[in-house]
Amino acid sequence: MQKSIGIKKANVAVFISGTGSNFKNLIQHSLKKNSKYKISLVISNKSKAKGLIYAKKYKIHKKVINYKNIRNAEKIIIDLLKRKKIKLICLAGFMKILSANFIKKFKGKIINIHPSLLPKYKGLNTHQKVIKNREKFSGCTVHFVNSKLDSGKIILQKKIKILKGDTSEKVAKRVLKEEHLLYPKALEKILINL
Repeated sequence: MQKSIGIKKANVAVFISGTGSNFKNLIQHSLKKNSKYKISLVISNKSKAKGLIYAKKYKIHKKVINYKNIRNAEKIIIDLLKRKKIKLICLAGFMKILSANFIKKFKGKIINIHPSLLPKYKGLNTHQKVIKNREKFSGCTVHFVNSKLDSGKIILQKKIKILKGDTSEKVAKRVLKEEHLLYPKALEKILINL
């Protein structure tokens, strides 16, 4: 009987700053048999980022980067990405803006998840803006990162209906659920073409 050959998984790096719920979710998807990726590196700009506990739990190489000097920080990151043979970078609640130079080096290889239906509501406080403007829908978007904030080519989007009596907290919770479904899907989708 022939042994089935395991698919070679692409090395992915995840950049986080906070609780890491999308990071944890991506890890869980990466462990599925038919997953096309493996998370080989997590980078955080905060040593106290809660998401780092998942790196420890799943034995993923982690690096906390001091962003006081952005050029130094990015040089360290680039060296690490090369050493780990990273194919793709996933931003998951990473609260630092990457330099244009960094983005150019990894053009088409950095993706981000944003909690709104881009191009609407770029930046922060998206759910408050959605409620304030009485939108009928909100959602989340996975997009490529370019040098303009939340403006790269859209990979996938998921829409949710805004319900009567919704608060920004309620919307945030429902959108996060959708993010957890959407991000792995988008990741698998683009890895096919990388």
